[in-house]
Amino acid sequence: MIHVPTAPWAHTLFDLFAWGCGMALGWGLFRWRLQGATERLAVKVGPGYFAALAIGAATAAWLAGSLNTLQGPAPALSHSVVGALAGAIAGVEIYKAIRGVKGSTGGVFVGPFALGVVVGRWGCLFAGLADRTYGTPTTLPWGVDLGDGVPRHPVQVYESLAMALFLAVYLAALAKRAPWAMRRAFYALCLWYGAQRFVWEFLKPYPAVMGPFNLFHLIGVGLAGYGWFCFARDRSRQRAGA
Repeated sequence: MIHVPTAPWAHTLFDLFAWGCGMALGWGLFRWRLQGATERLAVKVGPGYFAALAIGAATAAWLAGSLNTLQGPAPALSHSVVGALAGAIAGVEIYKAIRGVKGSTGGVFVGPFALGVVVGRWGCLFAGLADRTYGTPTTLPWGVDLGDGVPRHPVQVYESLAMALFLAVYLAALAKRAPWAMRRAFYALCLWYGAQRFVWEFLKPYPAVMGPFNLFHLIGVGLAGYGWFCFARDRSRQRAGA
């Protein structure tokens, strides 16, 4: 068992670091590969795009997080990054439908989001039990003690490593200007993020809402399905010359 020093303020510290890292990577990717895509995005969507994204993300982050934690033994309001991603997608897709915008507009956010999760999840780990993102008990040698003497799955680390793997593959593909990385990376992100979240949710003590599945299982399936459908549809459009 690995003893992990914890402090509630670690979450905020790592969140700020994650935001800074994400912004720095976003700027670097803009200068390196994504300037043209970013400029085309700005022309296509208009200023209301970012308002729709922000409103959708903030609303769903708190709604999803709170719907989960209010069912627990100590009900409280909270927020969720998977809820924020799903809400941002919903807000943007509604806006795009109203404006008649087609195709992916999220490519510029892929690197910053992935790196934000890679860094931010360590803040969840070091925040300890108070963060409510801890895993279920385990007998594996890498189980972590977050202050109560119970060895738990370090689900925060699992997710961080999963997103680090995605980020490495994405950056390698971007370096080669692979079509999926240049045109469909956001859909690939949704597919991967939703799928890996679905897996890790089995290792969290969250209340079930449908059979053995908790709320984040369902959101994860929705994200993965959205990513797969949009990825396949855009690939077909590309092959048809659209």
